Amino acid sequence: MSEEKRLLAVDLGVKSGLAIYGETGRLLEYRSTNFGSRARLKKATYGVLRQVDGLAHVLAEGDTNLGELWRQDALKLGASFELINAEIWREDLLFKRHRRSGQDAKSRADTLARQIIDWSGAARPTSLKHDAAEAILIGLWGVMQVGWLDDNPF
Repeated sequence: MSEEKRLLAVDLGVKSGLAIYGETGRLLEYRSTNFGSRARLKKATYGVLRQVDGLAHVLAEGDTNLGELWRQDALKLGASFELINAEIWREDLLFKRHRRSGQDAKSRADTLARQIIDWSGAARPTSLKHDAAEAILIGLWGVMQVGWLDDNPF
């Protein structure tokens, strides 16, 4: 039985953004999750990862210590794991004028995330939290890195 591979992008934090992409390079799901505390996040990561059918890659951006929690569980499940800095994906996806400040980058991330949602045919958000928007862009960068999408469609 062939199962489509998935990439999970995580904007790390106790309040985390999560975005799941398929091998077509399209966004499948996204959400913002407030774990409430580091201890609850630590308990939840394995379950979150296990729920992603076909999980092949986990790409995370943010706090190294929180990233380690996700890394350990991703590797247990046989997925690759990479932790990156925001500057890496922002440089590839945002014009310099949108990277002048963190607020400029977050605003542009929201706009691009909504375009990716529409392009992918994913459910439109009632509200889009900045961590989910950034996870969507982290994931777009990730699918280009693993070769599931040749180029930025925007």
